[in-house]
Amino acid sequence: MESFDYVIVGGGSAGCILAARLSEDGGRTVLLLEAGGRDDSLWVHIPAGFGKLLTNDRFNWRFVTEPEDNVYGRSIVIPRGKGLGGSSLINGMIFVRGQPHDYDRWSQMGNLGWSWDEVLPYFKKMEAFEDGASELRGADGPMRIVRVGERPVLAEAFIAAAAEAGFRRNPDYNGADQEGFGYYQVNQSGGRRHSAYRAYLKGAMGRPNLAVRTGATVTGLTFDGRRASGVAYRRADGTQEAVAARGEVILAAGAVQSPQLLELAGIGDPAVLGAAGIAVRQALPGVGANYIDHFCTRMNWRVTRPITLNEQSRGWRLALAVAQYFATGKGILSLATGLAHGFVKTRPEAIGPDVQYFFMHASYANAADRRLDRAPGMTVGVTGLRPESVGTIHIRPDDPAGPPAIRPNFLSAAEDRRALVEGMKIARRIVEQPAMDPYRAFEMSPGPGVRTDDEWLDFARRNGQTIYHALGACSMGTGPAAVVDPQLKVRGTQGLRVVDASVMPAMVSGNTAAAVMMVAEKGADLIRRGA
Repeated sequence: MESFDYVIVGGGSAGCILAARLSEDGGRTVLLLEAGGRDDSLWVHIPAGFGKLLTNDRFNWRFVTEPEDNVYGRSIVIPRGKGLGGSSLINGMIFVRGQPHDYDRWSQMGNLGWSWDEVLPYFKKMEAFEDGASELRGADGPMRIVRVGERPVLAEAFIAAAAEAGFRRNPDYNGADQEGFGYYQVNQSGGRRHSAYRAYLKGAMGRPNLAVRTGATVTGLTFDGRRASGVAYRRADGTQEAVAARGEVILAAGAVQSPQLLELAGIGDPAVLGAAGIAVRQALPGVGANYIDHFCTRMNWRVTRPITLNEQSRGWRLALAVAQYFATGKGILSLATGLAHGFVKTRPEAIGPDVQYFFMHASYANAADRRLDRAPGMTVGVTGLRPESVGTIHIRPDDPAGPPAIRPNFLSAAEDRRALVEGMKIARRIVEQPAMDPYRAFEMSPGPGVRTDDEWLDFARRNGQTIYHALGACSMGTGPAAVVDPQLKVRGTQGLRVVDASVMPAMVSGNTAAAVMMVAEKGADLIRRGA
């Protein structure tokens, strides 16, 4: 049987970083196994192509939630990236670190080593920020970070309207203070998506001590007593293979599939394992619990002038945009899910912003399928930053190896309902400011008739979607609910770690891609130091 020092399961953002960093030590051999393939689609590289990838089975696992009463029996799509780069191949490229107290909270929950001061060096290590190095920002890392390059008149009007409503402009929400409005920072280079694969793994793949295998679906973990000794996987042609790990097996399969792999290995809640007919190897009731995600509503307005993506992405205008993009790397094809940002407090006593906005000069009849309206429109996405609603991800008793059952339990916490309702009210107030008067025709969704808190909440339950920030189902900590310890080792085992979004014990205030990359950078450091 082949053997390696480190076997990494999953070639997403975390897996790419782990493979690149661990293989820097030429004396250690590394194997990276990824079920998907390479990033060889044009839609991956063009930022505006993300909409094409949300329904693409080749690059997206396309998980869905179980129907839940909190959202009137709807099933909600949970995209997860497939291929080298994982979700960094299909996401909106928005780079948000979160707020310092997010990580201080992790530390206060028993995760020593994960406070803001202790994780900041890893954020700086990863990034090549366009403004250059500072006390808080990095400039020499592999991940290119730039502000959105387009400045359409509607976005400027939205930011000006926010100022009229009493909110300041903030040029760097990843700097000293998150609060305020401005333009999003994105993982792009030369107008192209800069995925974790491009930033980290691609340049490392020539190393003789690094093996990368695509089309390799991990089906199980092998053990020697309590020590993880290797991995079983299936090639694309159906051939079954097995490899041994002399040092460690590292799960980086993502927020949905890492807890599933632990349960398939007999590590988890005995009740869940027993229902699926799986023998208990290690009782850890926290596996699959503590699942958290951001829930988002999209408010949209009809616009008075043909100055939005709705009409710019059709006919001769689209042809001009394509020519502009391939000549310069600029224009509407360089845009993805967020153009202008807002981070606000819905109550003065909040420790920091508790609502985030995503403004786009575009509108969708249905946010889930991303098909643009034909008439001019604009959208403000609204999400509560630190949800308290907690759900689960577990294997299915009748099909443990199939897509797991995802139950987010969205809007079950009163604070989540309050913050989202207040955030939507503030969004309406901003768009009703004088700066928007020349452009605002009328509110389409939810519509001016929605006024009471119950009506706002009803709109959210009927129309809200996830914004694809799943985490927490292999939460780190020191108590009985923890799955991994602060060194990311799976409790009760040896030679087995989890290093991805699933280990985060609580939500960060914003998009989660940056936090995932930080976890991987720090995780690689812990592994190399033998911590």
